Amino acid sequence: MKNFLKKFSGLEKKIKNATISKRSSQIESLEDGEDEYDASTEDELEEDEEYEESEEEESGEENSKEWLQKDFEEGQLSIDVFQTPDKLIVKSTIAGVKPEDIDISINNDMLTIRGKRDMYEEIKDEDYLYKECYWGSFSRSIILPVEVEADKIEAFLENGVLTVTLPKAKNAKQISIKVREK
Repeated sequence: MKNFLKKFSGLEKKIKNATISKRSSQIESLEDGEDEYDASTEDELEEDEEYEESEEEESGEENSKEWLQKDFEEGQLSIDVFQTPDKLIVKSTIAGVKPEDIDISINNDMLTIRGKRDMYEEIKDEDYLYKECYWGSFSRSIILPVEVEADKIEAFLENGVLTVTLPKAKNAKQISIKVREK
C-alpha cells in the first residue's frame, strides 16, 4: 500500500507540474505577443500555486500522507461466511501464512481473525514489474448472526485456505415480538 501511495503521490505531482508547465508556456507565448493576452490564464496559475501552498501549510503534506499510510497499514482479510443447520463456517484464502502467525479470537458475538504474511526475500521497488500481493499484517472482524459455542470452535489451515468452524449454540432462542399499536 505504501508503494501505491508513493506512486499516486508521484502521479499527482506530475499532473500538477504538467499543468503548471503548460500554463507557463501559454503565458510566455502570450507575453511574446503571439496572441491576445488573456490575464485569466496567469490568474489561474497563481491561484493553483496559492492553493497548493495553503493546502500544504494548513494540513501539512507529510501529515496527510502519514495519516493515509496509518489508515492502510493493516490489510483486510477477505472471507466467505456460510451456515449449515448446526454451525457457521468462515473460510479465507491466506496463502503464505503459517498457522502460528494466525490469531483467532471471539468476544461476545464478534469473531476476529488476525495474522501476518511475511515477505521472505527483500526486493527493491524498482525491480518490480507488478506488485499486487499484500505483505504485512491483516485482520478481519465480523459480527456473528447467531450465538455460538465458543469452547468448541475449530480452525484448520489446508493448502492456504483457513476454515473456522463455529458450532451454533443449542440454547440460542429466537424470540418473536408482536408489535402493538398504541
